[in-house]
Amino acid sequence: MGTTVFERRRPAASVIDHALAETRQSVFWLDDLSAEAKRPRPKLTGERVAELAIVGGGYTGLWTAVLAKRRNPALHVVLVEAKTIGWAASGRNGGFCEASLTHGRENGLARWPDELETLDRLGLENLDAIEAAGAELGIDFEFERNGALDVAVEPHQLEWLHESMADAAARGDDTVRFLDEAAIRAEVASPTYLGAVWNTRTSAILHPGKLAAELARAAEELGVEIYEQSPIRRLSTPGSTGAVTLIGDQGRVVARHAVLATNVFPSLLKRNALMTVPVYDYVLMTEPLTNEQLASIGWANRQGIGDMANQFHYSRLTRDNRILYGGYDAIYHYGGRVRERYEERPESFRKLASHFFTTYPQLEGLRFSHRWAGAIDTSTQFAAFYGTARDHRVAYAAGFTGLGVASTRFAAEVMLDLLEQRENERTSLEMVRKRPLPFPPEPAASLGINATRWSLDRADHEGGRRNLLLKTLDALGLGFDS
Repeated sequence: MGTTVFERRRPAASVIDHALAETRQSVFWLDDLSAEAKRPRPKLTGERVAELAIVGGGYTGLWTAVLAKRRNPALHVVLVEAKTIGWAASGRNGGFCEASLTHGRENGLARWPDELETLDRLGLENLDAIEAAGAELGIDFEFERNGALDVAVEPHQLEWLHESMADAAARGDDTVRFLDEAAIRAEVASPTYLGAVWNTRTSAILHPGKLAAELARAAEELGVEIYEQSPIRRLSTPGSTGAVTLIGDQGRVVARHAVLATNVFPSLLKRNALMTVPVYDYVLMTEPLTNEQLASIGWANRQGIGDMANQFHYSRLTRDNRILYGGYDAIYHYGGRVRERYEERPESFRKLASHFFTTYPQLEGLRFSHRWAGAIDTSTQFAAFYGTARDHRVAYAAGFTGLGVASTRFAAEVMLDLLEQRENERTSLEMVRKRPLPFPPEPAASLGINATRWSLDRADHEGGRRNLLLKTLDALGLGFDS
C-alpha cells in the first residue's frame, strides 16, 4: 500500500510538542462570544402554551423560530434548549457555509439526478438568503463570501479536478475556476497543493458561534420565548386535544405544532432512532498569525479550503487571522452515543498538528490556542432527511452529515411548509418526500462503519481506488463520509 503526502513529509515531534503545549480543550467560537451573547436564559418551569414549540437551540431550531415569526409575526413560538444556545454542532463546526443541499454535486447526481438542477438553484437561493439576513435581521456573524478551494494533494486527485471542471463547463457555469500548481500556490503557499478548483460563488465562511447567538437575539426581538438548560424528555400527542405536549424535567410546553431540531441527539420519535449516527470530528485553532506569517502563506482571498481525500482536511482563516484546521479523523464509538469524554483524543490532535505543519511548514513555531471536537449527525444519504409525524403536528429534520451550516435554514423552511401542509417546490422534492435507509443496530453498525472507514483510508493510499465494500455501498446508496 502506498503512502500519502502527510506520511512522506512529517514534521519533527518537537514541532508538534511545542505547538500543542499550551492548547486549551475549549471551543474557540464559543469562547470568542461577548458576555451579552453568552447571557443565561431562564429554565422551562411550569406550563407554557404556544402555537409552535421547537426542541433544539442550534441553527435548525433558531432558523425555524426566526422564519416562523417572519411568516406570521403574531405566531406564539417557544424554543427549548437542553443546554445553551449553539453549544453543540452549531457552535463547533468549521464555519463553512456551502450552497449545496446534497453534500456536493457528486452525491446529488448519484441520488437525485433528475432534481439536481432544482436543488442547486434552491441551494444558491438559500445561501443568498443567509447573506441577506445580516442586513435584514441586523445581525453580524462575520460572513465572507470568498468561495472555496477544492485542492488536490495527491496526483490522482488532479483527474477529479478536471472532471469537476468538465461538469461545470457542460452546465455553462463560469463561476468555477481551475488553478494549476503554480496558480494554487500563488493563492495559498503550500507545498502539498498540486492544483485546485475555486468555487467562487457557492461557498462562504462565517463565525459559527456568532451565527447562533445572533439568530437567538433576532428571534427574541421578534417575540420568541427561549428557554435553556431544559432538556425535553418526552413527546405526547393525545388524540382528543389535537395538541403536542413536550415534557421536561421541571416544565412542559403545550403547542399546536412542534419542530424537532435535535441533530445528532436521540430523537423523541422512535421512527428516527437509527436514522443518524454520531461521528466525532476534531479541530485545532492557531493563535493569530503575525503579518509576516500571513505573508508567508498568502491567502489574500481568504477562501475556505478542503482537500480531496476521502479522509480530508479543511482549513480557513478567522477575522483575526487565526487558522482553523480540522477533519481527517472521523471516529465512531460503539453504541452510537454522544459523550463528552469522546472529545478529548490526544492522538487525533497530534495527527492534525502533524498534518498542519506538513501543509504549512513555513509556520513551524506557531502554537495552537484551542482544540475541540464535536459529533456530526451522519445519515446514510450524506444529507438531511425530513418528515412529519402525529398527523402532521410534528416536523423534523436531521442527518446533515457535516454540511449543515447553510442547509439548516433550508430545513427550517421545509419543516414549516410541511406543518402548514403546503405543496410547493420544496415539499415536492424526492429528497424531502423519501427517507433514506437507516443504519443497522449494533453490533452491525460499529462493524460496518469501521470497515468503511478502513476502506476509505485504504483508497487514499491506493490512488483513490475503491474496494469491493465501497463499491457495494455506492451501489446500495449507503454512505459514510469522513
